[in-house]
Amino acid sequence: MKAATQRITLFAAGIALFAALSLCLQVPVFENYYICLGYAVMAVYCYSFGTVSGIAVGSLGVVLYCLLISGLRGMPGWALGNVVIGLVLGLTFRMTKKMRSNAVKTALNVAAVAAGCALGILLVKSVTESLLYGQMLAVRIGKNVYAFVADTVMLIVSLPICLMMDKTAKKMFSKLAK
Repeated sequence: MKAATQRITLFAAGIALFAALSLCLQVPVFENYYICLGYAVMAVYCYSFGTVSGIAVGSLGVVLYCLLISGLRGMPGWALGNVVIGLVLGLTFRMTKKMRSNAVKTALNVAAVAAGCALGILLVKSVTESLLYGQMLAVRIGKNVYAFVADTVMLIVSLPICLMMDKTAKKMFSKLAK
């Protein structure tokens, strides 16, 4: 299979997995917020295949999910927030993969998850939704605190999955692994 075809297949599989896990396995935490298991897929893609792959899976996975479930309601802020989260995670994972100290690696990855979610959810998603829906920014931030907590927890829980899946993912798509 050519590298371009393999890359498209890799992205499509990740996007479909993100949407499927987000749809099929919803674990409620607060009000109408749930732990989005699709974030585990995004984290694995950021870790094993790089920043661009993680961003594509996270943002386009949200678009697919929203098309299937709610006709794009809520999508723009969530998708843009995932671009930021994917960027922060992808860059951090690339740096920490080379580190020898597991404690430092874990601490930096957890800090990146928290910072990425804060920037992506509390800032980008809140500002986008504030502009789209005409609500005060403080109200949107207040509503998005639940999503921030749920997404941060899911991504932190996903960190060991990234380590476990890395070799398997790279073997499956050996030409794309970096």
